[in-house]
Amino acid sequence: MNKSDLIATIASEMHTSKLAANRVLDTVLGSIQKGLIDEGTVTITGFGTFEVKERKPRIGRNPHTGEPIQIQAGRRIGFRVGKGLKQLV
Repeated sequence: MNKSDLIATIASEMHTSKLAANRVLDTVLGSIQKGLIDEGTVTITGFGTFEVKERKPRIGRNPHTGEPIQIQAGRRIGFRVGKGLKQLV
């Protein structure tokens, strides 16, 4: 399923236009992004938790030459599945 499919499903379920459904989806996704930026975590009960995690610097290898390279520290987003979603899937 992609964004267009989600918009069509939202429009069908809410008996509204695809334009309105697109605004709803963009608002939800924007709110999740804002929550991650501001607080570092977003929990949706029954669905899961999005969380910003820090990654330490480490040594990696160039796959072509085998030379060691320094990989910088960074941030990534993790997702833990909630109990309700886990039971459905």
